[in-house]
Order: sequence, then C-alpha cells, then structure tokens
Amino acid sequence: MEYPPQPLANYRPVRELTPRGLVRIYSQLSKARLTTLVVLTAMSGVALSPLHASVPVLLSTAVGTTLCAASANTINQLLEEPFDAQMIRTRNRPLVRRAITPLHAFGFAAVTGTLGPAILYALVNPLTAALGAANIALYAGVYTLMKRRTIWNTWVGAVVGAIPPLMGWTACGGHIFPSASYPIETFLPPFLSNASPGLSLEAINNPLSAFALLSFLFSWQFPHFNALAHTTRASYAQAGYHMLSVIDPYKNATVSLRHSALLLFICSILTPLSGLTTWNFALTSLPPNLILLRSAWKFARNPTDKTARAVWRNSLWYLPVLLGLMMFHKQGMEWLKWIGIQRNRSEDQDGEEIIESS
Repeated sequence: MEYPPQPLANYRPVRELTPRGLVRIYSQLSKARLTTLVVLTAMSGVALSPLHASVPVLLSTAVGTTLCAASANTINQLLEEPFDAQMIRTRNRPLVRRAITPLHAFGFAAVTGTLGPAILYALVNPLTAALGAANIALYAGVYTLMKRRTIWNTWVGAVVGAIPPLMGWTACGGHIFPSASYPIETFLPPFLSNASPGLSLEAINNPLSAFALLSFLFSWQFPHFNALAHTTRASYAQAGYHMLSVIDPYKNATVSLRHSALLLFICSILTPLSGLTTWNFALTSLPPNLILLRSAWKFARNPTDKTARAVWRNSLWYLPVLLGLMMFHKQGMEWLKWIGIQRNRSEDQDGEEIIESS
C-alpha cells in the first residue's frame, strides 16, 4: 500500500545547533542525572577512605569519572537508537529525534572516552584509570549488547554501578586486592575484641573495606532497577529487550527482595566488620534497611506497579541516607572534636600545666 507524502507544513523544522543548545544535547547524551549519581558515588569512596586525598586529586577524580560516564552513556545511545525510538521513556533522546548526527555523537563519545581515563591516569593513578576505562567497556559494550540477549545484563549493569566507589577508594591510594602487605583485616565489636582503641589507617585500608563498599552499591541497584523495570516492562517488551521483569515478573520481584535482605547483612555485619565504619552503623542503619526490606517483601508477594513504585521511591532516599550514615560513622572520625566541641586530652593537659605553673 502506498501512502501519499505528507505536506511540509506537517513537519517540525530541526532546531539550529547553538552553543547553548549543543551543551544541552551533550548533557542529554551523557544522561546528566545518571552521570551525577555516578560521580557522587565515586566521591563517597573518597570520603570513606581512611587515606588523605588532595584537592587536585579530588577534582581530577570527579572530572575523569564524569568524562568516562559521559562516553559510556553516549555509546549506549548510539547502539540503542533504533530501540530507543520504540520506547515512550526514551523516544525523545537526541539521536532519536535527529537533534544531532550519529557521527557528531560518536566524536563526543571518543573525545570524552579518551580524556576521562587519560586524566585519571596522569593526575590520579593508573589503577583508577583502568577502572574508568573498564567501566566504559562494560557499560557501552558488554551490558548494552547483553540487553537484547540475556536477562543477566542486569547483573553486569550492577557491576558497572558498583565500580565508581572503588574509583574513589583507589584515587586516595586504597587497595582493592589482598596481598602480603595488605591482608584482609576484620574489626570485631568492642565487647568481643581485646584490641586497643587506637586504629591504624593501614589496617582500615584493607581489601575487605573496598569489597564492602562494592557489595553495598552492587546490591542496592537490584531493588532500585528491578522495581523501575517492572513499571516499564511493556516498553522493554516492545523494544525486544531480554529483561527479567518481562520474562518472569515474580522472579524479578524476588531478586529485588533477595538483595534488599542482603543489604541488611552488608550494613549490619560486613561494613563494620571490614572497619569501614564503627559498629554503631549497624544500629543506625537498621531502620532504613527494614523500611526498604518491608516494601521489597510486599513487592515480592504482590508484584504490581503500585508495590514496585513503593520500592523504587524508597531506594531513592535510601542510598544518600545510608552513604551519609557511613560517613558519619566512619572509623576514626570524631565529629565532636572536628567541630571544636571536644578538645584533645593533650590540650587539656597542657592547659592544666599552664594553670599549675601560673
């Protein structure tokens, strides 16, 4: 059947690319909100590290991570442009609506994908640069291609989301692999330990702390993404993506519940045991973990859009709250002394000596 051509009046003219409009398109190609989350989680690795990070290293890590994330997200949109056009959630992306040419977008991805690891290598360290480059390959290559082939793409995507905090950790010089010089250390609760209260920074800088941070971000993504995927499963099915929420919605909700329970274990046992936080974190993190677990339980028992949205909303505030609590209970962090309310014992002794001598 032949269709008559539409009059030109029915077509909307393509906007001219102005510098301001180009910045907006680059922001959309980079998925600005997702990139911001990636950078913030990377900075959480810096904040939780027991080692010192200079301002240049901190800024270089943020800029390098931003560029790596921008490149990965742009390549992802280049590869998925035909499928993004079939989904309501993604059909207004720049490549779909022809706001920018694929060649231009590829050039942006190539420049940011080269500069990101280069900045991390030159101004931070080679390990952080390798993690940044690996994340580009995992997200833009492995994860994107797996989405149309197997449900295991979600697990690969969770690894991608868990790497940025490790980049922040290694940017400070932290170790992520056990060795003779940096063995795995454990920190028992005070009532079970005879260790002295003074803690060495080298003892806290052990691979178990990095693994605890990795595990936390890895498991958080399942209640967050699986709940979102449940509400958009019709679009995923229409575009031909192999998502667990499409193939088996009940199992999709069960996986969300499983990792919500695992988050409770990570916060209550693994994180303080690794020395990343004090054992007080196990208590203060309990209420938010139980709230997320309760909503995930309801989602698993009755996987509807309503219960999925409840899990998704809880996951949004859960991440910043838990990361904030980790920083508050960071091992060796004395907040009263930091804000000047509590003085050092040495200062008190000096004061006594001055009084006695006067």
